[in-house]
Amino acid sequence: MASDEQAFEIIPGPAASPLIFCCDHASNALPAAYGDLGLEPAQFQRHIAYDIGAAAMTRALAGLFDAPALLGRWTRLLIDLNRGPDDPTIVMRLSDGALIPGNARAGEAEFRRRIAQFHAPYHAALTAAIDAALAAGVAPTLVSMHSFTPAWRNVPRPWHVGVLWDRDARLARPLLAAFEAEGDLVVGDNEPYHGALEGDTMWTHGTMRGLPHALIEIRQDLIAEPEGVARMSGIVARALRRALAEMAASA
Repeated sequence: MASDEQAFEIIPGPAASPLIFCCDHASNALPAAYGDLGLEPAQFQRHIAYDIGAAAMTRALAGLFDAPALLGRWTRLLIDLNRGPDDPTIVMRLSDGALIPGNARAGEAEFRRRIAQFHAPYHAALTAAIDAALAAGVAPTLVSMHSFTPAWRNVPRPWHVGVLWDRDARLARPLLAAFEAEGDLVVGDNEPYHGALEGDTMWTHGTMRGLPHALIEIRQDLIAEPEGVARMSGIVARALRRALAEMAASA
């Protein structure tokens, strides 16, 4: 694979870090070979292309915790890293009203090629980070960073932050409580989406490996600018520290 087509970016951190961050929808970029997928440039500024502010949040939190982080390098319109390889929505042909011409023509062979070139290496790198932590004697906690639109189909979304989780509440419950303790946040428990999605990143690397994990969603208008990222990264860091301390006390 050419270096400029690397599927992911790694923010290095100690192998024995108790936290590993990831950001599946970090970027709105495309490899040169894919051109613009037949889309106008404005479409790549929308939420259909990436999670606005999520990459900046991930970088900030990795720095605050001196923790490793893994960020997807390419737009979710190329391939959705937060889907299992068998999920039919792993390559979207239509997203929130936008037809993606470069995907509409993609067949099974192209799906397999994108999975092999972009999806599989990202997940292999996350597996390697987890394996390195386990080899260092640490069972890491996984945190996946995402963001959501302030409204959906003209209906405002009231939440400032959401915690998505499936069957493992070890991190999710204390994290929800920590966000609530901030006092001025509207906190979503499996809102605006539900965390039970078989094959997604947290299911694959958290649920299936028995590691504590949660997906944090932040409303995009709160983290679209550097000032918002600075404020929200401080809030999330406080909440994570409280949640991790509660997890350790309960272990």
